[in-house]
Amino acid sequence: MLIGEMLSPISESYTLKDHIFGVLRTAILDMDIYAPDADLRLDERRLAERLAVSRTPIREALARLSQEGLVEIVPRKGAFVRRKTRKEILEIVVTWAALESMAARLATEVATDAQFKQLRKFAMKHSDDAARADLEEYSDANIRFHLMVLELSGCELLRTTAEGLLVHMQAIRRRAMGESDRAYRSVVDHMEIIEALSARDADLAACRVREHTMRLHNHISKTWTRIETLGASKDAAV
Repeated sequence: MLIGEMLSPISESYTLKDHIFGVLRTAILDMDIYAPDADLRLDERRLAERLAVSRTPIREALARLSQEGLVEIVPRKGAFVRRKTRKEILEIVVTWAALESMAARLATEVATDAQFKQLRKFAMKHSDDAARADLEEYSDANIRFHLMVLELSGCELLRTTAEGLLVHMQAIRRRAMGESDRAYRSVVDHMEIIEALSARDADLAACRVREHTMRLHNHISKTWTRIETLGASKDAAV
């Protein structure tokens, strides 16, 4: 599906700059940008027509998305959703592992038993998605699970720092979830994380979270031997 097909016209009652930025950002996050057939081109004219606005706010939104690292603007060629290199992806995963493992450690100290029960209820509810191989649904729930762990830390700066990586982790996890037995393994890992959190074992909870994310790192390191670069995608598109 092209990104333009996910968009709908915007009401004039909205503040265009911020709203268009949010709409485009959400559409990009919903894309499987690492799929071999992903269309990464962001055509200003098509986007403007689809949203029923002028090209100026589209251009401004793309510039903001470029600052976030989601878009790359190439002179005389246009704007493209930016895929990370394999090295960048591995570094993002390592950084996420460090942040979330600290969040788990803090959560054992400050989160309530009721919050841990809510986390368990959420994980068990969505484990059925993995069993049915409803990977898109489970992938979204998987990201939400990790955000909940970050929220349980009670550390706002830690959470917002991790959210800065979320836009990239979302696309990474979406691709990886359908490979090997990662969906099933993820369910098992989540339950082990919850057990450690509920026992308020800080060392074990941090270890479980870190090992879970580093399994993703190891999977990518071994199997993502060829990731299409943005440059290759641009060359093919022009």
